[in-house]
Amino acid sequence: MIMLRPRLWTPPHDATATKRLPALIAELQTRLQQIVRQHHHIKFASSLAVEDMVITDMIVREQLPIEIFTLNTGALNSETQKLLSTACQHWGIRIDEYRPDEAAINAYIAAHGKQAFYDSVALRRECCHIRKIEPLGRALSNADAWITGQRREQSATRTALALAEQDQTHSMAKYNPLADWLETEVWAYAEAQQLPVNQLYRQGYPSIGCEPCTRPVKAGENIRAGRWWWENQDSKECGLHK
Repeated sequence: MIMLRPRLWTPPHDATATKRLPALIAELQTRLQQIVRQHHHIKFASSLAVEDMVITDMIVREQLPIEIFTLNTGALNSETQKLLSTACQHWGIRIDEYRPDEAAINAYIAAHGKQAFYDSVALRRECCHIRKIEPLGRALSNADAWITGQRREQSATRTALALAEQDQTHSMAKYNPLADWLETEVWAYAEAQQLPVNQLYRQGYPSIGCEPCTRPVKAGENIRAGRWWWENQDSKECGLHK
């Protein structure tokens, strides 16, 4: 008996999404321009996901005064690290990197073990705090607003995501200009503009985080099913977006 491997997720294609692109692009331009008019120092937190490539492309095309940064957690896949340099070359820009404090990582490992994040949600979130949340605080320290690539469709924890919200933790405005975009629309833009994207997408990774906490998903599964797969669906956030 021949055992067939389960079909992995692949980037979606939708002709109707392509037809909607002109209106979506115009709306995204308007949203970003409004944010620029309302704030003095805006930063865009790019995880280098396909959504973030869309926003980066619009920032560069419109020559908007928005700084772009990424959080290099020290535990990223080689494909993600390669994409960072590829993206900078593609647009001719600099994307600032913020890294975790090495002493804090070493202390965590000494106290709990190198793979303690598998042991409990609390220990996983502590790891996320060291590798993501603390560096994010440094990245946003001199900004008065920040932008993300979050979308409502991504997970059960984001279904009520607003286009604009107040970030109480950092005491500033926060914007999610792709909140109402569908996955098919994001990919339609990426393909139309031939944007650089992570090679892991083609290997069945629709949502990409740190290497030990991300795995491929099967076709038809939730796109964040491969993130912290050992946890319940309602706990799958790192704490960056409370």
